Amino acid sequence: MAASDLGGKAKEAFVDDDFELAAELYTQAIDAGPATADLYADRAQAHIKLGNYTEAVADANKAIELDPTMHKAYYRKGAACIKLEEYQTAKTALELGSSYANGDSRFTRLLKECEERIAEEASQAPVKNAEAPATATVEDKEDIANMENAQPVVEPPSKPKYRHDFYNSATDVVLTIFAKGVPADSVVVDFGEQMLSVSIEVPGEEPYHFQPRLFAKIIPEKSKYQVLSTKVEIRLAKAEQLTWTTLDYSGRPKALPQKISTPAETAPRPSYPSSKSKKDWDKLEAEVKKEEKDEKLDGDAALNKFFRDIYKDADEDMRRAMMKSFVLDLHSSAISTLFWN
Repeated sequence: MAASDLGGKAKEAFVDDDFELAAELYTQAIDAGPATADLYADRAQAHIKLGNYTEAVADANKAIELDPTMHKAYYRKGAACIKLEEYQTAKTALELGSSYANGDSRFTRLLKECEERIAEEASQAPVKNAEAPATATVEDKEDIANMENAQPVVEPPSKPKYRHDFYNSATDVVLTIFAKGVPADSVVVDFGEQMLSVSIEVPGEEPYHFQPRLFAKIIPEKSKYQVLSTKVEIRLAKAEQLTWTTLDYSGRPKALPQKISTPAETAPRPSYPSSKSKKDWDKLEAEVKKEEKDEKLDGDAALNKFFRDIYKDADEDMRRAMMKSFVLDLHSSAISTLFWN
């Protein structure tokens, strides 16, 4: 069946609220070729209805790539980004899309909601939801995403075409997709505040799409990627210094603050003598004096100690008499030594 016929059946399914069938038929139309911006933009709307917001952003990006002036692609990207809480990304898309929409009031309505959400994030002020249109026409069904009533379809996960892994650095999360030998022009990477969209479409091969809602917020303008011969390396600049324990937001555990140790923190502290180890010198002096008092002396040492004790306890007159006697004895001793020698 031709792509145009499949696209027509997809529109009919969408009007009948069979969004899953509509998405499948749009996929068949894209595969049948040629893959037009309209097909990608319309499939994005079906994904929005199914609650597949990251897939919707990827399709909207593809439509914008094929037709940079398609206002409905910007609108659908903005609507999906709001649901992903990517308000700054949504605002940018809606502002650009409104410049091609010739005063379409739907852009004004979504932009107002987006700005209120941004203000809420900044000040935690209560936010009023944008009012839904009073009536819904077939055109409205195609162009406006009624997100609140969408019931996501749960499908069993399929094995991805390419394996991926990631690791943390102090400022980045480095994601590696092991896609060997893919041309650089077949890789499209889009960064949001807390969203990543990776598309690898090699002619003749099954396309690869990876659109996780990220563990934490990033800085899109500082994030980058490069296509190497064996892999696609993506560096996600962290908005906060957190350790990512997983790549995907869903079911994430509480983030642990990432602490960077400095040399001053890791160096051992110098040790100083403690005042507790100070000796009791008064006690030590008392012990020495006691030992001297108790010491038993013989000969001249005993005699000298005897006279020292007498001198210590004598009054001034007695001390002068003892000193005079000591001097006379000293002179006599010297004269005797000279005489006998």
